Amino acid sequence: MENKRTCLYDKHVALGALMQPFGGFDMPIQYSSIIEEHNAVRQHCGVFDVSHMGEVYVTGNDAEKYVNHIFTNDISNAPLGKIYYGMMCYPDGGTVDDLLVYKMGENEFFIVINAANIDKDVDWMRQNAEKFDVAIDHCSEYYGQLAVQGPEAEAVMEEVLGLSCKELVFYTAKTLEVNGETIIVSRTGYTGEDGFEIYGSHAFINDCWDKLMASGRCKPCGLGCRDTLRFEVGLPLYGDELSKDISPVMAGLSMFCKFDKPEFIGKEALLDQKTNGVKLRLRGIELADKAIPRHGYKVLKDGKEVGEVTTGYRLISVDKSCAVALVDAAIKLGDEVEVQIRKKTFPGTVVKKKFYEKHYKK
Repeated sequence: MENKRTCLYDKHVALGALMQPFGGFDMPIQYSSIIEEHNAVRQHCGVFDVSHMGEVYVTGNDAEKYVNHIFTNDISNAPLGKIYYGMMCYPDGGTVDDLLVYKMGENEFFIVINAANIDKDVDWMRQNAEKFDVAIDHCSEYYGQLAVQGPEAEAVMEEVLGLSCKELVFYTAKTLEVNGETIIVSRTGYTGEDGFEIYGSHAFINDCWDKLMASGRCKPCGLGCRDTLRFEVGLPLYGDELSKDISPVMAGLSMFCKFDKPEFIGKEALLDQKTNGVKLRLRGIELADKAIPRHGYKVLKDGKEVGEVTTGYRLISVDKSCAVALVDAAIKLGDEVEVQIRKKTFPGTVVKKKFYEKHYKK
């Protein structure tokens, strides 16, 4: 099946981006180099086309009750404009997807889902909506999305795009009327830096992109550095650190599962995992060598296989080779392990999954 294209596809090609399939879309992986783009976000400002992400509106009398039913976090009595991170789970605790839920109105929620999971997620939402008075509007085809990320992001948003956003704090959003169009601006991102995400029509997103590129104040960034940036600060990627076989508890994300709310799909299984423990869990590993661990590489302890790498990189911001791995739950912080990279093994130490400090505007 042919890959989809975002509304900015022609712009990426014109800039000479390396295009590759991701989540069913042809997406820019890099323009200049992953290192240059990574450093631009850490030090100045970078712009990502994230129009491949999916968007769903949930409205109706039971909207809050319904979203709380399918979502691990608790949106009860959420203030207008508040954003929540969490998961949708199967009854056995496996992860359907991780997502963002925006409270946009009294009975109105805007949900952002991962590109590779769009069809599966929308089907799941509709399957579980039958007992609720809600309307589920799948609007991914309408929206384009930009992520403006880095310590200079606020100034770029205000001065280049003319979008007022100074009052937004981390994980809040608002709507703006621009030339008769309603857009959404949120103080969110996937990089560990301050930043914003903009949702609007394809025409509006194209106009924003052109203004940002013409300004010279930010660098176009591909999904290559989006992955290195999120990995350094311990943010999970669905398909690597979360999946139908990796629950939020196994991934160390129990804080986003609110077990004190009456119910949600997967609650019993996840509570059992949290109470009685799991066999496997995600851990960070720092290698002593410059060798680079990759997804699927084996992790050993005392010569015995104890797990495998989900993501690994030579970290750009701290110049260390690190991995996150799904390993036996008995493996603790400080333990010495080895990672098998091709035919050799390299020593490493088990550490926290966050290798670099986040810089959000709280």
